[in-house]
Amino acid sequence: MTDSLKDAENAAKDKKANDPPLTAKEEWTEFAKTAFIAIVLALLIRTFLLEPFNIPSGSMKPTLLVGDYLFVSKPAYGYSRYSFPMGLAPIEGRVWEKEPQRGDVVVFKLPSNPSIDYIKRVIGLPGDKIQMIGGQLYINGEATKREPLPLVRMEEDGMAVTRHEYIETLPGGATFHIYEDGDQHQLDNTPVFHVPPRHYFMMGDNRDNSMDSRVENLVGFVPIENIVGRADFLFFSVEEGNSIFEFWKWPWTVRAERLFTDIDPIRLKTEEKVKDAEEQ
Repeated sequence: MTDSLKDAENAAKDKKANDPPLTAKEEWTEFAKTAFIAIVLALLIRTFLLEPFNIPSGSMKPTLLVGDYLFVSKPAYGYSRYSFPMGLAPIEGRVWEKEPQRGDVVVFKLPSNPSIDYIKRVIGLPGDKIQMIGGQLYINGEATKREPLPLVRMEEDGMAVTRHEYIETLPGGATFHIYEDGDQHQLDNTPVFHVPPRHYFMMGDNRDNSMDSRVENLVGFVPIENIVGRADFLFFSVEEGNSIFEFWKWPWTVRAERLFTDIDPIRLKTEEKVKDAEEQ
């Protein structure tokens, strides 16, 4: 190090040593500035990149459990007024719009009450015809593939419950697990739903325990403007009845096997996709 650099460094150290200590008012001002910057950065990340959500109900079992905490990707489908806090942004429709894929798990504002967030799976795209017949999902007149798995026994609200589990595959190849209590429940037989332009048909994976687009007066068809973003991955998970903030319970309540798991469905190569690839 040259003498001039040493002299400059020593001068800086001397100046810092001779600076008077901050007053209480100056310390609070510095703290307020730091806190303000942190809040602005958090709002920017929450608005434009990732927003955290937690799962309060079992309507998306077995994919999502009560006590799961996840991040929703805001840029996945572009931005609408509901991408911003309290929906205050003066945006009509969506900007940088991208269409959701069939099988995506999305967070959206409830059409009948936009102050409420819902999370469901995209089942029907604009122009589709959706119907349930005897618990079987039909899309555009074709039954979806539903592969049965062994019965699942669990406890809910202190009661033993047995459910049927299936692997369901949608047109396009999205495959995921669903639960059914049976095939003749309230929402297992429906009329044909014609999905209008720029709207989507949403369903929960826990088919007999989900209020979704099959309930027209509550959810119905979801406008693309109401979609907040795509559920991407879990960042935390605690046993039902516990909170992420109860850190003193974490060693016993954290579901470690669910941390940082991907929510996107597995997408199989369908015969149609294989044929298109061969032709290319």
